Amino acid sequence: MPGEEPIIALENVYKIFGPNPRGRAFDLCSSGVEKDEVQRQTGHVVGMRDISFSVNRGEIFVVMGLSGSGKSTAIRTVNKLHEATHGRVIVEGIDVQQLGGSALQAFRREKLSMVFQHFALFPHRNVIDNTAYGLKVQGIEKDERHEAAIEALAMVGLEAYAFNSTRELSGGMQQRVGLARALCTNPDILLMDEAFSALDPLIRRQMQDELMAIQSKLHKTILFITHDLNEALRLGNRVCILRDGKVIQIGTPEEILTEPADGYVAEFVQDVDQGRVIDVGKIMHPAVLLDTSLTLAECLDTLGKRRGGFVCDTDGRPTGMLTKTDAATALASGTTELASVLRTDFDSTTAAARFNDNYAAAGRGIPIAVVDDAGCLVGELEPQEIMEEMGRVEQLVDGFEREVFL
Repeated sequence: MPGEEPIIALENVYKIFGPNPRGRAFDLCSSGVEKDEVQRQTGHVVGMRDISFSVNRGEIFVVMGLSGSGKSTAIRTVNKLHEATHGRVIVEGIDVQQLGGSALQAFRREKLSMVFQHFALFPHRNVIDNTAYGLKVQGIEKDERHEAAIEALAMVGLEAYAFNSTRELSGGMQQRVGLARALCTNPDILLMDEAFSALDPLIRRQMQDELMAIQSKLHKTILFITHDLNEALRLGNRVCILRDGKVIQIGTPEEILTEPADGYVAEFVQDVDQGRVIDVGKIMHPAVLLDTSLTLAECLDTLGKRRGGFVCDTDGRPTGMLTKTDAATALASGTTELASVLRTDFDSTTAAARFNDNYAAAGRGIPIAVVDDAGCLVGELEPQEIMEEMGRVEQLVDGFEREVFL
Protein backbone atom coordinates (compact mmCIF):
# COMPACT_ATOMS: atom_id res chain seq x y z
CA MET A 1 0.00 0.00 0.00
CA PRO A 2 1.21 3.59 -0.63
CA GLY A 3 2.99 5.40 2.17
CA GLU A 4 1.26 5.46 5.56
CA GLU A 5 1.29 9.25 5.69
CA PRO A 6 -2.18 10.78 6.06
CA ILE A 7 -2.71 13.64 3.60
CA ILE A 8 -6.45 14.03 4.13
CA ALA A 9 -8.14 13.41 7.46
CA LEU A 10 -11.77 13.81 8.45
CA GLU A 11 -12.18 13.86 12.22
CA ASN A 12 -15.67 13.27 13.68
CA VAL A 13 -17.30 15.30 10.92
CA TYR A 14 -21.01 16.06 10.92
CA LYS A 15 -22.90 17.87 8.16
CA ILE A 16 -26.53 18.80 8.69
CA PHE A 17 -28.52 20.71 6.07
CA GLY A 18 -31.11 23.20 7.25
CA PRO A 19 -31.52 26.69 8.72
CA ASN A 20 -30.21 25.80 12.20
CA PRO A 21 -27.80 22.86 11.75
CA ARG A 22 -26.02 23.33 15.09
CA GLY A 23 -29.20 23.38 17.12
CA ARG A 24 -31.59 20.61 18.08
CA ALA A 25 -30.91 18.63 14.89
CA PHE A 26 -27.23 18.29 15.82
CA ASP A 27 -28.09 17.39 19.41
CA LEU A 28 -30.37 14.61 18.22
CA CYS A 29 -27.95 13.37 15.59
CA SER A 30 -24.93 13.33 17.92
CA SER A 31 -26.95 11.43 20.55
CA GLY A 32 -27.60 8.60 18.09
CA VAL A 33 -31.05 9.43 16.72
CA GLU A 34 -31.39 8.03 13.19
CA LYS A 35 -31.37 10.22 10.10
CA ASP A 36 -35.06 9.85 9.22
CA GLU A 37 -36.14 10.62 12.78
CA VAL A 38 -33.96 13.76 12.91
CA GLN A 39 -35.62 14.95 9.72
CA ARG A 40 -39.11 14.14 11.05
CA GLN A 41 -38.55 16.05 14.27
CA THR A 42 -36.59 19.04 12.99
CA GLY A 43 -36.94 19.26 9.20
CA HIS A 44 -33.15 19.09 8.88
CA VAL A 45 -31.33 16.56 6.69
CA VAL A 46 -28.34 14.67 8.06
CA GLY A 47 -25.64 14.40 5.39
CA MET A 48 -22.79 13.10 7.55
CA ARG A 49 -22.74 11.83 11.10
CA ASP A 50 -19.49 11.45 13.02
CA ILE A 51 -17.46 10.45 9.97
CA SER A 52 -13.74 9.84 10.42
CA PHE A 53 -11.25 8.50 7.90
CA SER A 54 -7.81 9.35 6.56
CA VAL A 55 -6.32 9.15 3.07
CA ASN A 56 -2.63 8.28 2.79
CA ARG A 57 -0.18 9.84 0.40
CA GLY A 58 -0.24 8.19 -3.02
CA GLU A 59 -3.29 5.97 -2.47
CA ILE A 60 -6.65 5.79 -4.18
CA PHE A 61 -9.13 5.93 -1.31
CA VAL A 62 -12.66 5.16 -2.47
CA VAL A 63 -15.75 6.29 -0.58
CA MET A 64 -18.67 4.15 -1.69
CA GLY A 65 -22.37 4.22 -0.88
CA LEU A 66 -25.85 4.49 -2.32
CA SER A 67 -27.70 7.75 -2.91
CA GLY A 68 -28.10 9.62 0.37
CA SER A 69 -25.20 7.85 2.08
CA GLY A 70 -23.15 11.04 2.44
CA LYS A 71 -20.33 10.19 0.05
CA SER A 72 -20.54 13.31 -2.13
CA THR A 73 -21.11 15.45 0.94
CA ALA A 74 -17.90 14.05 2.43
CA ILE A 75 -15.73 14.91 -0.58
CA ARG A 76 -17.15 18.43 -0.67
CA THR A 77 -15.97 19.12 2.86
CA VAL A 78 -12.38 18.51 1.71
CA ASN A 79 -12.41 21.64 -0.48
CA LYS A 80 -15.08 23.36 1.64
CA LEU A 81 -17.77 23.34 -1.00
CA HIS A 82 -19.73 22.25 2.08
CA GLU A 83 -19.09 23.75 5.50
CA ALA A 84 -18.99 21.09 8.21
CA THR A 85 -21.48 21.40 11.03
CA HIS A 86 -18.99 19.87 13.45
CA GLY A 87 -15.55 18.26 13.28
CA ARG A 88 -12.29 18.94 11.49
CA VAL A 89 -11.10 18.38 7.92
CA ILE A 90 -7.30 18.44 7.70
CA VAL A 91 -5.44 18.50 4.37
CA GLU A 92 -1.64 18.43 4.60
CA GLY A 93 -1.82 20.01 8.04
CA ILE A 94 -4.30 22.72 7.01
CA ASP A 95 -7.64 22.94 8.81
CA VAL A 96 -9.69 23.45 5.66
CA GLN A 97 -12.90 24.38 7.43
CA GLN A 98 -11.19 27.39 8.97
CA LEU A 99 -10.19 28.82 5.58
CA GLY A 100 -12.08 31.60 3.88
CA GLY A 101 -11.75 34.26 1.23
CA SER A 102 -8.48 34.43 -0.69
CA ALA A 103 -6.85 31.78 1.49
CA LEU A 104 -9.57 29.26 0.56
CA GLN A 105 -9.32 30.19 -3.11
CA ALA A 106 -5.54 29.74 -3.06
CA PHE A 107 -5.90 26.38 -1.32
CA ARG A 108 -8.38 25.12 -3.91
CA ARG A 109 -6.26 26.43 -6.76
CA GLU A 110 -2.88 25.11 -5.60
CA LYS A 111 -3.50 22.00 -3.53
CA LEU A 112 -6.17 20.00 -5.33
CA SER A 113 -8.27 19.51 -8.44
CA MET A 114 -11.74 18.07 -8.76
CA VAL A 115 -13.32 15.89 -11.46
CA PHE A 116 -17.11 15.82 -11.48
CA GLN A 117 -19.63 13.31 -12.81
CA HIS A 118 -20.75 15.79 -15.44
CA PHE A 119 -17.87 17.00 -17.51
CA ALA A 120 -18.38 20.74 -16.80
CA LEU A 121 -16.38 21.77 -19.86
CA PHE A 122 -16.65 25.26 -21.32
CA PRO A 123 -18.46 24.81 -24.66
CA HIS A 124 -16.97 28.02 -26.11
CA ARG A 125 -13.36 26.90 -25.42
CA ASN A 126 -11.48 24.26 -27.37
CA VAL A 127 -9.93 21.20 -25.76
CA ILE A 128 -6.54 22.70 -24.97
CA ASP A 129 -8.02 25.83 -23.44
CA ASN A 130 -10.40 23.76 -21.31
CA THR A 131 -7.46 21.66 -20.15
CA ALA A 132 -5.29 24.68 -19.37
CA TYR A 133 -8.04 26.68 -17.65
CA GLY A 134 -6.71 26.11 -14.14
CA LEU A 135 -3.30 27.40 -15.15
CA LYS A 136 -4.90 30.45 -16.75
CA VAL A 137 -6.61 31.22 -13.44
CA GLN A 138 -3.17 30.98 -11.80
CA GLY A 139 -1.83 33.59 -14.22
CA ILE A 140 0.49 31.25 -16.16
CA GLU A 141 1.55 32.49 -19.60
CA LYS A 142 -0.20 30.98 -22.62
CA ASP A 143 2.79 29.11 -24.07
CA GLU A 144 3.62 27.52 -20.72
CA ARG A 145 0.06 26.49 -19.94
CA HIS A 146 -0.45 25.07 -23.43
CA GLU A 147 2.72 23.01 -23.04
CA ALA A 148 1.43 21.63 -19.73
CA ALA A 149 -2.00 21.01 -21.28
CA ILE A 150 -0.51 18.99 -24.14
CA GLU A 151 1.37 16.84 -21.60
CA ALA A 152 -1.85 16.26 -19.63
CA LEU A 153 -3.82 15.46 -22.79
CA ALA A 154 -1.11 12.98 -23.81
CA MET A 155 -1.66 11.15 -20.52
CA VAL A 156 -5.28 10.52 -21.49
CA GLY A 157 -4.57 9.90 -25.18
CA LEU A 158 -6.12 13.11 -26.50
CA GLU A 159 -3.16 15.25 -27.59
CA ALA A 160 -4.29 14.91 -31.23
CA TYR A 161 -7.60 16.61 -30.30
CA ALA A 162 -6.05 19.59 -28.54
CA PHE A 163 -7.49 22.19 -30.91
CA ASN A 164 -10.85 20.54 -31.50
CA SER A 165 -14.09 21.87 -30.09
CA THR A 166 -15.33 19.94 -27.08
CA ARG A 167 -18.65 19.51 -28.95
CA GLU A 168 -16.83 17.24 -31.40
CA LEU A 169 -15.88 14.76 -28.67
CA SER A 170 -17.80 11.75 -27.36
CA GLY A 171 -18.85 11.58 -23.72
CA GLY A 172 -15.88 9.39 -22.81
CA MET A 173 -13.49 11.77 -24.56
CA GLN A 174 -15.01 14.74 -22.78
CA GLN A 175 -14.50 13.01 -19.44
CA ARG A 176 -10.87 12.44 -20.44
CA VAL A 177 -10.57 16.19 -20.99
CA GLY A 178 -12.00 16.71 -17.51
CA LEU A 179 -9.35 14.38 -16.09
CA ALA A 180 -6.59 16.08 -18.12
CA ARG A 181 -7.76 19.47 -16.80
CA ALA A 182 -7.47 18.16 -13.25
CA LEU A 183 -3.96 16.81 -13.93
CA CYS A 184 -2.74 19.90 -15.80
CA THR A 185 -2.13 21.97 -12.67
CA ASN A 186 -0.12 19.08 -11.18
CA PRO A 187 -2.10 19.05 -7.92
CA ASP A 188 -1.09 17.02 -4.90
CA ILE A 189 -4.65 15.72 -4.54
CA LEU A 190 -7.37 14.64 -6.98
CA LEU A 191 -10.98 14.68 -5.83
CA MET A 192 -13.15 12.56 -8.14
CA ASP A 193 -16.89 12.68 -7.48
CA GLU A 194 -18.72 9.93 -9.42
CA ALA A 195 -16.30 10.82 -12.22
CA PHE A 196 -17.16 7.84 -14.44
CA SER A 197 -20.78 7.23 -13.44
CA ALA A 198 -22.33 8.92 -16.49
CA LEU A 199 -20.35 6.79 -18.96
CA ASP A 200 -21.36 3.63 -20.77
CA PRO A 201 -19.99 0.44 -19.13
CA LEU A 202 -17.25 -0.18 -21.72
CA ILE A 203 -16.07 3.44 -21.70
CA ARG A 204 -16.28 3.46 -17.92
CA ARG A 205 -13.95 0.47 -17.68
CA GLN A 206 -11.55 2.12 -20.12
CA MET A 207 -11.51 5.24 -17.95
CA GLN A 208 -10.79 3.10 -14.89
CA ASP A 209 -7.88 1.53 -16.78
CA GLU A 210 -6.71 5.01 -17.78
CA LEU A 211 -6.81 6.25 -14.19
CA MET A 212 -4.89 3.23 -12.88
CA ALA A 213 -2.25 3.63 -15.60
CA ILE A 214 -1.84 7.33 -14.81
CA GLN A 215 -1.71 6.60 -11.07
CA SER A 216 1.08 4.05 -11.58
CA LYS A 217 3.18 6.89 -13.06
CA LEU A 218 2.14 9.92 -11.01
CA HIS A 219 1.24 8.43 -7.59
CA LYS A 220 -1.29 11.14 -6.79
CA THR A 221 -3.40 11.10 -3.64
CA ILE A 222 -6.90 10.39 -4.94
CA LEU A 223 -10.20 10.56 -3.08
CA PHE A 224 -12.69 8.81 -5.35
CA ILE A 225 -16.47 8.71 -4.86
CA THR A 226 -18.70 6.04 -6.40
CA HIS A 227 -21.96 4.18 -5.87
CA ASP A 228 -20.60 1.13 -7.73
CA LEU A 229 -18.96 -1.51 -5.53
CA ASN A 230 -17.25 -3.21 -8.47
CA GLU A 231 -15.63 0.11 -9.36
CA ALA A 232 -14.68 0.71 -5.73
CA LEU A 233 -13.03 -2.69 -5.37
CA ARG A 234 -11.25 -2.37 -8.71
CA LEU A 235 -9.77 1.07 -8.12
CA GLY A 236 -9.32 1.43 -4.39
CA ASN A 237 -6.25 0.71 -2.31
CA ARG A 238 -8.79 1.04 0.50
CA VAL A 239 -12.55 1.40 0.46
CA CYS A 240 -14.85 3.22 2.90
CA ILE A 241 -18.51 2.17 2.81
CA LEU A 242 -21.08 4.70 4.02
CA ARG A 243 -24.73 4.24 4.89
CA ASP A 244 -27.12 6.98 5.99
CA GLY A 245 -24.21 9.34 6.63
CA LYS A 246 -22.25 6.86 8.77
CA VAL A 247 -19.09 4.85 8.19
CA ILE A 248 -19.94 1.14 8.10
CA GLN A 249 -16.54 -0.31 7.15
CA ILE A 250 -13.10 0.74 5.97
CA GLY A 251 -10.70 -1.82 4.53
CA THR A 252 -8.79 -3.13 1.55
CA PRO A 253 -10.92 -4.54 -1.29
CA GLU A 254 -10.12 -8.06 -0.09
CA GLU A 255 -11.07 -7.23 3.51
CA ILE A 256 -14.37 -5.72 2.36
CA LEU A 257 -15.12 -8.81 0.29
CA THR A 258 -13.98 -11.56 2.65
CA GLU A 259 -14.61 -9.92 6.04
CA PRO A 260 -17.77 -7.77 5.68
CA ALA A 261 -18.55 -5.82 8.83
CA ASP A 262 -22.27 -6.52 8.77
CA GLY A 263 -25.15 -7.85 6.70
CA TYR A 264 -25.44 -4.58 4.75
CA VAL A 265 -21.89 -4.91 3.42
CA ALA A 266 -22.30 -8.67 2.92
CA GLU A 267 -25.35 -8.04 0.72
CA PHE A 268 -23.37 -5.58 -1.35
CA VAL A 269 -20.50 -7.97 -1.97
CA GLN A 270 -22.46 -11.15 -2.68
CA ASP A 271 -22.77 -10.38 -6.40
CA VAL A 272 -19.16 -9.23 -6.86
CA ASP A 273 -16.80 -11.39 -8.93
CA GLN A 274 -14.60 -12.48 -6.04
CA GLY A 275 -11.98 -13.85 -8.42
CA ARG A 276 -11.07 -10.30 -9.44
CA VAL A 277 -10.42 -9.24 -5.85
CA ILE A 278 -9.09 -12.12 -3.75
CA ASP A 279 -5.39 -12.78 -4.22
CA VAL A 280 -3.43 -16.01 -4.10
CA GLY A 281 -1.69 -14.99 -0.88
CA LYS A 282 -5.04 -15.34 0.91
CA ILE A 283 -5.04 -19.15 0.74
CA MET A 284 -1.59 -20.32 -0.40
CA HIS A 285 0.32 -22.79 1.79
CA PRO A 286 4.03 -23.30 2.47
CA ALA A 287 5.22 -25.64 -0.27
CA VAL A 288 6.46 -29.17 0.43
CA LEU A 289 10.11 -29.34 -0.65
CA LEU A 290 11.45 -32.68 -1.85
CA ASP A 291 15.10 -33.73 -1.86
CA THR A 292 16.20 -35.45 -5.04
CA SER A 293 17.99 -38.08 -2.96
CA LEU A 294 14.69 -39.42 -1.61
CA THR A 295 12.99 -42.50 -2.99
CA LEU A 296 9.41 -42.30 -4.22
CA ALA A 297 8.18 -44.07 -1.11
CA GLU A 298 10.01 -41.56 1.09
CA CYS A 299 8.53 -38.72 -0.97
CA LEU A 300 5.02 -40.05 -0.38
CA ASP A 301 5.69 -40.07 3.35
CA THR A 302 6.98 -36.49 3.12
CA LEU A 303 3.87 -35.34 1.25
CA GLY A 304 1.56 -36.70 3.95
CA LYS A 305 -1.93 -35.37 3.13
CA ARG A 306 -0.66 -32.83 0.60
CA ARG A 307 -1.35 -33.45 -3.09
CA GLY A 308 2.10 -32.53 -4.37
CA GLY A 309 5.59 -31.22 -3.62
CA PHE A 310 8.39 -29.43 -5.47
CA VAL A 311 12.05 -29.92 -6.25
CA CYS A 312 14.06 -26.68 -6.47
CA ASP A 313 17.46 -25.71 -7.82
CA THR A 314 20.21 -24.22 -5.65
CA ASP A 315 18.68 -20.74 -6.04
CA GLY A 316 15.29 -21.91 -4.77
CA ARG A 317 13.52 -21.93 -8.14
CA PRO A 318 11.11 -24.85 -8.69
CA THR A 319 12.32 -27.23 -11.39
CA GLY A 320 10.00 -30.18 -10.93
CA MET A 321 6.83 -31.28 -9.18
CA LEU A 322 5.72 -34.63 -7.83
CA THR A 323 2.01 -35.29 -7.38
CA LYS A 324 0.80 -37.94 -4.98
CA THR A 325 -1.17 -39.57 -7.83
CA ASP A 326 1.89 -39.80 -10.09
CA ALA A 327 4.00 -41.22 -7.25
CA ALA A 328 1.43 -43.87 -6.35
CA THR A 329 0.99 -44.90 -10.00
CA ALA A 330 4.76 -45.19 -10.49
CA LEU A 331 5.24 -47.25 -7.35
CA ALA A 332 2.48 -49.61 -8.42
CA SER A 333 4.31 -50.20 -11.69
CA GLY A 334 7.62 -50.85 -9.92
CA THR A 335 9.31 -47.46 -10.38
CA THR A 336 11.20 -46.19 -7.32
CA GLU A 337 13.27 -43.25 -8.62
CA LEU A 338 11.94 -39.73 -8.04
CA ALA A 339 13.59 -38.20 -11.11
CA SER A 340 11.66 -40.40 -13.52
CA VAL A 341 8.28 -39.21 -12.19
CA LEU A 342 8.86 -35.47 -11.75
CA ARG A 343 6.66 -33.16 -13.81
CA THR A 344 8.09 -30.06 -15.46
CA ASP A 345 4.78 -28.91 -16.93
CA PHE A 346 3.48 -27.40 -13.66
CA ASP A 347 2.02 -23.88 -13.55
CA SER A 348 3.28 -21.02 -11.42
CA THR A 349 1.78 -17.81 -10.10
CA THR A 350 2.53 -15.07 -7.55
CA ALA A 351 1.07 -14.26 -4.15
CA ALA A 352 -0.31 -10.97 -5.51
CA ALA A 353 -2.08 -12.58 -8.48
CA ARG A 354 -5.88 -12.75 -8.36
CA PHE A 355 -7.88 -15.93 -8.36
CA ASN A 356 -9.22 -15.31 -11.86
CA ASP A 357 -5.65 -15.22 -13.17
CA ASN A 358 -5.34 -18.85 -12.11
CA TYR A 359 -8.61 -20.44 -13.16
CA ALA A 360 -7.13 -22.17 -16.22
CA ALA A 361 -4.22 -23.57 -14.22
CA ALA A 362 -6.53 -24.64 -11.40
CA GLY A 363 -8.62 -26.56 -13.91
CA ARG A 364 -5.76 -29.04 -14.29
CA GLY A 365 -6.33 -30.11 -10.70
CA ILE A 366 -2.69 -30.14 -9.61
CA PRO A 367 -0.81 -27.83 -7.20
CA ILE A 368 0.39 -24.49 -8.54
CA ALA A 369 3.81 -23.13 -7.56
CA VAL A 370 3.75 -19.66 -5.99
CA VAL A 371 6.96 -17.76 -6.75
CA ASP A 372 8.39 -14.34 -5.95
CA ASP A 373 9.73 -11.76 -8.41
CA ALA A 374 12.99 -13.69 -8.70
CA GLY A 375 11.16 -16.92 -9.52
CA CYS A 376 11.95 -18.50 -6.15
CA LEU A 377 9.37 -20.79 -4.57
CA VAL A 378 7.47 -19.12 -1.71
CA GLY A 379 4.42 -21.34 -1.47
CA GLU A 380 1.89 -23.57 -3.15
CA LEU A 381 -1.73 -23.13 -4.22
CA GLU A 382 -4.24 -25.97 -4.10
CA PRO A 383 -6.80 -25.56 -6.91
CA GLN A 384 -9.80 -26.84 -4.97
CA GLU A 385 -9.20 -24.26 -2.25
CA ILE A 386 -9.90 -21.45 -4.71
CA MET A 387 -13.48 -22.67 -5.07
CA GLU A 388 -13.78 -23.39 -1.35
CA GLU A 389 -12.75 -19.82 -0.49
CA MET A 390 -15.13 -18.32 -3.03
CA GLY A 391 -17.93 -20.50 -1.68
CA ARG A 392 -17.15 -19.32 1.84
CA VAL A 393 -17.43 -15.68 0.74
CA GLU A 394 -20.75 -16.33 -1.02
CA GLN A 395 -22.16 -17.85 2.18
CA LEU A 396 -21.28 -14.85 4.36
CA VAL A 397 -24.51 -13.03 3.60
CA ASP A 398 -26.48 -16.12 4.69
CA GLY A 399 -24.64 -16.06 8.01
CA PHE A 400 -25.59 -12.43 8.61
CA GLU A 401 -29.22 -13.15 7.70
CA ARG A 402 -29.29 -15.97 10.28
CA GLU A 403 -27.87 -13.60 12.92
CA VAL A 404 -30.69 -11.16 12.21
CA PHE A 405 -33.38 -13.77 12.81
CA LEU A 406 -31.85 -15.53 15.81
